[in-house]
Amino acid sequence: MVRPVHALTYSSSPSTYILTGSSDRSIRLYNPSRPASSQPTAPHQPPKPTQLIQTYSAHGYEVLSIDVASSNATFASCGGDRSVFLWDVQTAKTLRKFGGNNGHTARVNSVVFAGSGESLLVSGGFDRSVRIWDVKAGGMKPVMVMEEARDSVSVVLAGKGGDEGYAVGGGEWEIVSGSVDGRVRWYDIRMGKVDTDVIGVSVTSLMRTRDGKGVLVGSLDGCLRLMDRENGACLKTYKDEGFKNEEYRIRSCFGRNEKWVVSGNENVKGPDGEVVVWELLTGNVVQRVKVEGSKMEGRKKIGRDGKEKERTNVISAVAWKENGKGDQWCCAGTDGVVTVFGPP
Repeated sequence: MVRPVHALTYSSSPSTYILTGSSDRSIRLYNPSRPASSQPTAPHQPPKPTQLIQTYSAHGYEVLSIDVASSNATFASCGGDRSVFLWDVQTAKTLRKFGGNNGHTARVNSVVFAGSGESLLVSGGFDRSVRIWDVKAGGMKPVMVMEEARDSVSVVLAGKGGDEGYAVGGGEWEIVSGSVDGRVRWYDIRMGKVDTDVIGVSVTSLMRTRDGKGVLVGSLDGCLRLMDRENGACLKTYKDEGFKNEEYRIRSCFGRNEKWVVSGNENVKGPDGEVVVWELLTGNVVQRVKVEGSKMEGRKKIGRDGKEKERTNVISAVAWKENGKGDQWCCAGTDGVVTVFGPP
């Protein structure tokens, strides 16, 4: 049975491993490395094999988001359980679980480490709230709750301080959220201040630039936007006649040292998926990458009307690794397969 992948991320520096979260309630750790002699040279590298290292099982519902601590010793996850899980990478056991009576009242869509020394976890959920948890205290009650959103909070970002922090804005004290209500909210939790940028359509994806001066916003109108942190202006839009994103939560990212904008595409037919690549500065499409789907003979897709539908592979998550030896990136989606491109 096909189990779509909802969460996809590289481990923290040096980004050796890939973690995935799926509808089958499991988290998987992969090693995508291969011998250096087989390095491809073309910009569009052929897919490469991966090795399953570990499976993490504690979720009772789908896994929707994963964030890895900078030490690579722990990671956090969330999903339909209405809780946030903190994991030990080596033992594959949960260290803490944040939730309960004072936690989210519906599924948790996104989680991220935050604060100095990554002492906090920030989560956003379908219950329209953003909640902050003290990692060290491990209590069931959040230390702060923000409820400005008028609809589901689909994604959260946060500054981590130190080398992982941002050069401008609130640094380790700043939290960014994107919501189905069409707003991007910037919280300064130290000053108790919130700034709001109106996108006007459901926000599904956020990624900050390295200097912290901008954020890439994905939304359900088939358009990605690069927004200015300081004044909320839209610096550039990324769209195309053949690009569609109106239904799925597609996690987009930057690529090639922030030269590219990369996203999966809903506008596909059959088992093969597609990833669209734009040039950051011009907004022009520079590449369309075909992602070969899994063989799905004997598997049927039944729509809500009870009729059989054509099965498609929508790439719902992309992640990019910059390792100094060439670009490696990976993608995954509704067919449950992780595809890795580029050198080790």
